[in-house]
Amino acid sequence: MRVLILTQYYPPEIGAPQTRLAALARELSARGHQVEVVTAMPNHLTGTTFSGYRRRWYMRERVAGTTVHRSWVYPATGTGVRRMLNYLSFCVSALYSLLRVERADVVFVESPPLFLGVPGWLVAKLHRARFVFNVADLWPDAVRELGVLKDGFLFRAARGLEEWTYRRATVVNAVTEGISHDLRVRKGVPESKLRFLPNGVDCVAFAPRRGSAQLAERLRIDGRPVFLYAGTHGIAQGLHNVLSAAEQCPEAVMVFVGDGVEKAALVRAARERGIGNVRFVDPVPLDEMPEYFSLACASIVPLLRRDLHQGARPSKLFPSFACGVPVIYSGEGEGARIVSEAGAGLVVPPEDPGAIAGAMRALGGDAALRAQMSERARALAIDRFAWPAIVERWLGTLPQ
Repeated sequence: MRVLILTQYYPPEIGAPQTRLAALARELSARGHQVEVVTAMPNHLTGTTFSGYRRRWYMRERVAGTTVHRSWVYPATGTGVRRMLNYLSFCVSALYSLLRVERADVVFVESPPLFLGVPGWLVAKLHRARFVFNVADLWPDAVRELGVLKDGFLFRAARGLEEWTYRRATVVNAVTEGISHDLRVRKGVPESKLRFLPNGVDCVAFAPRRGSAQLAERLRIDGRPVFLYAGTHGIAQGLHNVLSAAEQCPEAVMVFVGDGVEKAALVRAARERGIGNVRFVDPVPLDEMPEYFSLACASIVPLLRRDLHQGARPSKLFPSFACGVPVIYSGEGEGARIVSEAGAGLVVPPEDPGAIAGAMRALGGDAALRAQMSERARALAIDRFAWPAIVERWLGTLPQ
């Protein structure tokens, strides 16, 4: 089978879609399928095109054995007009790359951004291929609920595009059970079209290891309990609550790894409030992340209290599980159930710094509890969230 993946996000960028799609490409290739990727010049989180990709309209390269076609994109982060130009510019420039790919049997389109459904459908028609639309976030609902997009003409137009895309897709994938439910019940996508392709983890690359003394020294841990947040510093996470929890738990060290639109405000707030037990680390390559997990008593996975987050299962959960690191989940819904049912961490209410701080003290001060949850977390990752099994199950559901 020849598979074309169309996505705005792909390694060397770091993030949930990048990790998921690289894993999909790797697993498909390992099973003898031919995979090509059409994506943008990398710029995610920084708002600046990465070194080595600047001043180019198009380039072709090999990434981990996969042919990757890249086209120009207007680099931007955050929200507003510049971000919209970021999305639309790639939708246009991607057409140039799509004319250079081999004929595909399956065109797999990652959303968001929702707009990629249009070039994805066009190339699927041209190739007479099956059109698979992968829904990682329910746009435009998600951006409206976060206050990024208001009701009005733009929202109605986006809703119309969403409905148009679902009607034309051969398959509509969901990455969480909650999204699958909403697609079926609220969006009216027929059950026969729906498939499930959740986030997973490489349980070989991410595994328990001895704590790194060098990293501990570099981060000035001084023997204190360490808690880790690794991922996008965005609006949806409400990381100011984690910062306040760290302020209430001065006996521990809180390490933030990553970047995003909220990072500068968090760094400024920590400085202005004199919160000395936090460390901010720029994004690091995925293969370096197990070293950070090796120091952590627990990772913290927070989400704001929003209806749309009831169906979320953040990808941050799975590397933590695979490394045998318990999770403090500050949220509700699907992600909270995964943690609590497996006994792989502690669940606290969203937007509650005091509850997060209490969970930090509980795990930081009880080695036996940590060991028990660590064992359960690792077993959960292997049993349910290893990439080979996830992709194998998904392939078995595709229409022939």
